[in-house]
Amino acid sequence: PSMSPVAWSSFATGVDSSRHAIFDFITRDPCTYLPILSSSEITQGEKAMIKIGKKSFFKKATSNIRLLRKGTPWWKTLGDKKIFSNIIRVPITFPPEEFNGVCLSGMCVPDLKGTQGSFSFWTTDSNASGPDAGGDVLLVGRSGNVLRCPITGPQDPSSAEVKPMRIPMRIDVIDENNKIKITIGAKGGQQSFELGVKEYSDWITLEFKASKGRAKVTGIARFYCMGTGPEFGLYMTPINIDPANPAMPISHPNVYSIYLAKKHGPFATLGLAEDTWALNERVIDEEAFWKQSLNIWEERRKQLFDALDKTPKGSIVCVFDGTDRVSHMFHRYLDSTHPANEGKDTEWGKNKIAEIYNIADDLIGEVRAKINPKRDRLMIISDHGFCQFKRGVNLNAWLRDNGYLVLKDTAPVDEASGKKTSRDWLQDVDWSQTKAFSLGLTGMFINRQARERDGIVGEGEELANLKDEIVGKLSQLKDPASDELIFREVFDADKIFTGPYVFQAPDLFMGYKRGYRNSWDCATGACPVDVFSDNTKSWSGDHCIDPREVPGVIFSDTPINTESPNLMDIGPTALKLFGVKIPSNMQG
Repeated sequence: PSMSPVAWSSFATGVDSSRHAIFDFITRDPCTYLPILSSSEITQGEKAMIKIGKKSFFKKATSNIRLLRKGTPWWKTLGDKKIFSNIIRVPITFPPEEFNGVCLSGMCVPDLKGTQGSFSFWTTDSNASGPDAGGDVLLVGRSGNVLRCPITGPQDPSSAEVKPMRIPMRIDVIDENNKIKITIGAKGGQQSFELGVKEYSDWITLEFKASKGRAKVTGIARFYCMGTGPEFGLYMTPINIDPANPAMPISHPNVYSIYLAKKHGPFATLGLAEDTWALNERVIDEEAFWKQSLNIWEERRKQLFDALDKTPKGSIVCVFDGTDRVSHMFHRYLDSTHPANEGKDTEWGKNKIAEIYNIADDLIGEVRAKINPKRDRLMIISDHGFCQFKRGVNLNAWLRDNGYLVLKDTAPVDEASGKKTSRDWLQDVDWSQTKAFSLGLTGMFINRQARERDGIVGEGEELANLKDEIVGKLSQLKDPASDELIFREVFDADKIFTGPYVFQAPDLFMGYKRGYRNSWDCATGACPVDVFSDNTKSWSGDHCIDPREVPGVIFSDTPINTESPNLMDIGPTALKLFGVKIPSNMQG
């Protein structure tokens, strides 16, 4: 599937999904049917009660972080031959693996709270609604020109209860509609800074202290004031892991992120650093998102040129996410009929996709001027292309309507249609009668006896017949709004994959035509009334469709010897350039 975590894993390992075991951002735990992150696993040890004399206290629980991607990245193979690599922000490298080189982890690095990105937005607007996902909208009171609101951080490791650590924050409006003063921390350890409306602060270090003992953890965040009147609004980015004092392993060696922070200043460490959910939920606008994207781009540019200066021999990989994020959030500007345009600006951002590619082009010019064309090789590679995402498809609703997914008697019922519905994460599914279900952005799972806890579909002929039946029906599914077929092809995993991890994969992959994708509520395992819905979110462009519809690009300063280069070819090509034998398991 043409998804970033899948594609970059194939880029790194030279093998397909069934060999590196990444098929989507999320999958389901077959023992519980609950969602789990596909790329990494963070397990928390139990706290231990320790008693010394008359005093009792909790020993801090330890955590274990494990990368779930299988396969060996080509830079580790180079490292085994003493060839150094500098790997910057390649997705699915958290936690970083040990090899002869340095690595700054990319996509799927969590924030300090352990989520994939949770913003905070403080406002006096009582009409502001809580977000569907991605953060917190918090109503605050205003006394004259003063507002007080705490910053909520990670869980308190010294507390026996689930209790977050907090830092007090005071905001003074010192110039109506122009400037505010933010004071963070308690007396004796406060920091203050002024912030103009519609501008970002520098990265601010936030120190969270446990209620007992000396345990503390630091993170970094940026603030952006959306306005002070008539309603006040202050946005804070997700609290990023502090690269100068990382609470989790975000680089290899650990000192690499510290070195970059000391040399260039604090920088975004969150895997999905550009806050797409804040724009989706409209707590920030397109201008704020664009400024944030450019800030992160410049941080990455400094890291790349530092690597170019410090790596005279070896390989350098640096991933710039800005083209992807801006395309996701600004694609609606390219189509006046996009349903996401309703009620939103349609002029300010209409040239921003072209502009971010111009910025990328300028960067490539700088790199070409920096390298030695007689000695060095340069490739520019994308993990996928892009298209409009105008209509969402809820596969669970289709499965329910066709008798493959059954909801419990206690499931919510829509009064108008009389149909049963399910909340997120498949909460209301009756597994004893359900044959298939969907979760994530690209696949459908069969409720198999040999795999799922309450599976009812037998292996062999029963499984094959059910898949053929569903594929046949989905292949004829039309959008009632246009009477168009929506799938180019529905893929059977067993027919396209041969690797050892195909048993873990979704059983069917959805090869949508351009304009369609799994709907937002399908991704979260919900089952609403309707199969089809308009995509009205600012996230208006996408690529989680048939990969032949959204090919990526490769530019190379060396002739390419094939008409159809593949991401899996990059690893073997890199190894060959260095004269290293290509492992037999690589498919590229």
